[in-house]
Amino acid sequence: MKKKLLLSILAFCAFLSNTFAHALWIETAPTGKKGVAQEVRIYFGEFADKDITPTERWFSDTRSFSLVLITPDKQEIKLNPNQQKEYFSATFTPEKEGVYTVLLHHLVKEVYHGNRLDYNSSAQVRVGNTSSEVIPSFSNIGIYADGKMGFKKEQAISFIAFLDNKPAAKTEVEVVAPNGWSKRLYTDSTGKGSFTAIWPGRYNLEFTHSGKKSGEHQGKPYETEWRGANCVVEVTEK
Repeated sequence: MKKKLLLSILAFCAFLSNTFAHALWIETAPTGKKGVAQEVRIYFGEFADKDITPTERWFSDTRSFSLVLITPDKQEIKLNPNQQKEYFSATFTPEKEGVYTVLLHHLVKEVYHGNRLDYNSSAQVRVGNTSSEVIPSFSNIGIYADGKMGFKKEQAISFIAFLDNKPAAKTEVEVVAPNGWSKRLYTDSTGKGSFTAIWPGRYNLEFTHSGKKSGEHQGKPYETEWRGANCVVEVTEK
């Protein structure tokens, strides 16, 4: 009996650890064309290991995430993604040139081991010849990568981490390269950091924050609030 209980506890701990390691992230082409449909894909899994969870196996109510498009003139449009085998897919058609921002948010219905889980992700699409910098408003948690000049191999990529609508100073950000290589960086006193992209391909920037914050969620008490934010950028050859 004790052995079965121990195995159950270990299995639960493994599930919880896996849940925290996993993330919701957005993938889309960094540039688009006016009048041409732009596809946006949402994945759930472990980016570093290329471990993508099939959508039918997403835990709790994770499939009920919200996805919002912010246009260059600050309009907010709700996107309605369609479920595919390994990802959800949504499209939008740019009507004018400028920077389009896609924001994902999901507060998980279930409370896990006293933790309330809050997933966030963002992506930007540049349409036309624009080099303007558009930093989203992250009232919760977020990470922004400066792509006004594009992301090129062997060039520095600058980013800013945000927490509660303020730059997150002296905090850890993990960068994962296309080949699974990862590095933990720390932002400066203004919430900024940078890294050099050695390889072409998609990089994931992840910023998480966990803190004591007791309360009640969906009728269940929680003691800790875990929040995670992801931003995937596509690095090209010089």
